Amino acid sequence: MRERQEQYPQLEVDLGKLQENLAALRERCQVSGIKLSGIVKGFCALPEAAKVYDRAGLDSIGSSRLEQLRTLRQAGIRTPLMMIRIPMPTEVDELVEWADISLQSEISVLRATNEAAARAGVRHKVILMVDLGDLREGFWDREELISAALEVEQKLENLDLLGVGTNLGCYGSVQATPEKMEELIAAAEAVEAAIGRRLEVISGGASSSVHMVLDGTMPSRINHLRVGELLLLGRVWGCDMPELHKDVFTLRAEVIEVKTKPSHPVGELSVDAFGRTRTYVDRGHRRRALLAMGRVDYGECEDLVSREPGLIMLGASSDHTLVDVQNTVRDIQVGDILEFDLCYATMVYLTHSESVHLVFREETTSE
Repeated sequence: MRERQEQYPQLEVDLGKLQENLAALRERCQVSGIKLSGIVKGFCALPEAAKVYDRAGLDSIGSSRLEQLRTLRQAGIRTPLMMIRIPMPTEVDELVEWADISLQSEISVLRATNEAAARAGVRHKVILMVDLGDLREGFWDREELISAALEVEQKLENLDLLGVGTNLGCYGSVQATPEKMEELIAAAEAVEAAIGRRLEVISGGASSSVHMVLDGTMPSRINHLRVGELLLLGRVWGCDMPELHKDVFTLRAEVIEVKTKPSHPVGELSVDAFGRTRTYVDRGHRRRALLAMGRVDYGECEDLVSREPGLIMLGASSDHTLVDVQNTVRDIQVGDILEFDLCYATMVYLTHSESVHLVFREETTSE
């Protein structure tokens, strides 16, 4: 019987390299007394990959989507689960069912969460978010933060105040710095003074905060980070751990046409399939290839990084990607498979697309 052929576009996840990234970062953080929450939204919480997190001994596993946390729990994940997007009031019953911990910033939602926990007969842990200037979620007024902390501690009997946290860089592009961490610690200490005990967690942000762990500038009271992108891609802006694998994910696409054509469209120009007015550079006739994947699979083609020397990304429509192969080292032909590295955004798109075929490599590398 003929073996089943590979299917494309294909996204390979190297679970061995992911495991090694987790182990390396966890070891570096442990030296500084920092626990990790592994964030899995970047790969749509695929259970095959999330189980690597489960075995790694992380403090928790987090996502911004409750449906992903539900999938993980139903897949047998035992590590505590954290909801990292501020919950909607309409989802608090699901929140306490599938998440052990949530990040919160509204007293009305805290009260609703407490009522939901009471109905479910469970206790739910919360981390109060502090806005340090990035202007996404979090208490801006410190008195409001302290008031909320006191209410959770003294009145909301089904909630446990685990600590405080912050997020930086995701909206306002504000850098995570030692000075910002000191601001967070000051807010945490104000809460501690009000409630009369030490907080278990001071969560200093996400992947964008790890550079302070690596260069030794992270203030000592920061004891928790929520890390996704760095574990998956091996680097983030301003932070590169050489020991981390950069190729946990590999995108493969099949070539369906190779022809020499003009490099500038011929005819009166309007807008493309997405309503955009584009600019084209006339470089004469060039050899170009068409790939069987498009923007509905990965988002923006400019975010793909080709592993094919000499290849130039030209553009994409919904289901086709155009590349210039005039100067590639390899003589690209129809049926060839081209490989790409990803950024965070393309990874999110690809793991959500039903048209992308997932392949998991199990073995641990020894490089």
